[in-house]
Amino acid sequence: MVTTNWQSDLRRRGYRLTPQRQLVLEAVDRLEHATPDDILTEVRKTAGGVNISTVYRTLELLEELGLVSHAHLGHGSPTYHLADRHHHIHLVCRDCTEIIEADQSVADALTSQLRSQFGFDTDMKHFAIFGRCAACTEKANAKAARNDA
Repeated sequence: MVTTNWQSDLRRRGYRLTPQRQLVLEAVDRLEHATPDDILTEVRKTAGGVNISTVYRTLELLEELGLVSHAHLGHGSPTYHLADRHHHIHLVCRDCTEIIEADQSVADALTSQLRSQFGFDTDMKHFAIFGRCAACTEKANAKAARNDA
């Protein structure tokens, strides 16, 4: 369901909440971390005539307006989520591809050091750290222990 915040945000900037924009925003809201192809699939459940270029143009506009944000969580297309949710760092498991959202405060020491040492202000909302989640680490350790036995 569309929120009045989306409507007022768009109207305040001189844009209308067109049916395509509404469908894209609702898909991003439902899917959370979604590629443009995922969003297209979701939008086509309601509006079969929407094409991928419409999704890309809409996402670009919505990002310029600060309604959605993207992150690169691996090879391929970026993933999109609503920008009004808290900013977070994405922890991406290379084994199972689970995405864990961590509050940006966990990187405060890093961002402070980058600022003081290099004068560099980070944009953590686009940040992803790749590694292995706890469950996959446990599986890998158990497998290594069996192989060592």
